[in-house]
Amino acid sequence: MTLYEAELVVAHRDVAADGVLALTVRHPLGEELPRWEPGAHVDVVLAPGLERQYSLCGDPADRAVWRIAVLRERAGRGGSAYAHQELKVGDRVRVRGPRNHFRLEPARRYRFVAGGIGITPILPMLAAAEEAGAEWSLLYGGRTRDSMAFTGELRRYGDRVTLVPEDESGRLDLAPVVEDVPGDTLVYCCGPGPLLDAVGARCPAGRLRVERFSPGEAQPAGPDPGFEVVLARSGRTVAVPPDVSVLDAVRGAGVEVLFSCTEGTCGTCETEVVAGEPEHRDSVLTEEERAAGETMLICVSRCRGRRLVLDL
Repeated sequence: MTLYEAELVVAHRDVAADGVLALTVRHPLGEELPRWEPGAHVDVVLAPGLERQYSLCGDPADRAVWRIAVLRERAGRGGSAYAHQELKVGDRVRVRGPRNHFRLEPARRYRFVAGGIGITPILPMLAAAEEAGAEWSLLYGGRTRDSMAFTGELRRYGDRVTLVPEDESGRLDLAPVVEDVPGDTLVYCCGPGPLLDAVGARCPAGRLRVERFSPGEAQPAGPDPGFEVVLARSGRTVAVPPDVSVLDAVRGAGVEVLFSCTEGTCGTCETEVVAGEPEHRDSVLTEEERAAGETMLICVSRCRGRRLVLDL
């Protein structure tokens, strides 16, 4: 699928919380931006060598602008610092997307759990659940009340939203929310890895949908002797040594492939599998998608045999 890609203009900068910057971008000529659904994210090239992924957290019906939120990460790799310190209204950034591996599936009831900046993909889901007439609740935790983004927008939902600043109330009490989940209910969770792991350990199988901002634990199936990848479009065969990713191997062979995070979290390099069995090590695909084996994230995933055929 060909993704939308364009240079967009920073239209607004707003403080969404202590350490959280909300950025709104628009097309420089006022053209409509592509449609998106709650859970979608975009790739943003902040500066040369600084490409990051951010969830869209505005109104999907407003095609004039896209809104993202950037957490200032003190120990980050430079992307958040650049956005907070350098990006000004009127600056242009290259944006690619949207793509969505965290779609809001139809359900009668939802239980949303957000930690910190994990509120960003959840925020438009609340409006969608409300519009659909579904029952829902949100449990939202953060370090402090001032660090929790978009709390002003959440006030309109009343007691369906429970805010839990850790310095006031301690850590989230997950048991009442994610245990004993009825069959007509889905749990959506986004936030730090430990939160996602804790929710995953308590939530019944098949009820949970998560999005990770950092890679989860990948468990290799066993020794990796390397394998071959056949590029279906050209018929070429590329060797993938044990210490080289599929992405690096095919790029080394001169094949242009879209990629971004190289950690298996953004979905940019998702590639169709024509034949062979992938060994999935990403944090994007659902268990059902992994079992189907129709696509793989070639930046981290491997092969369970000696040969893969990819749609490249």
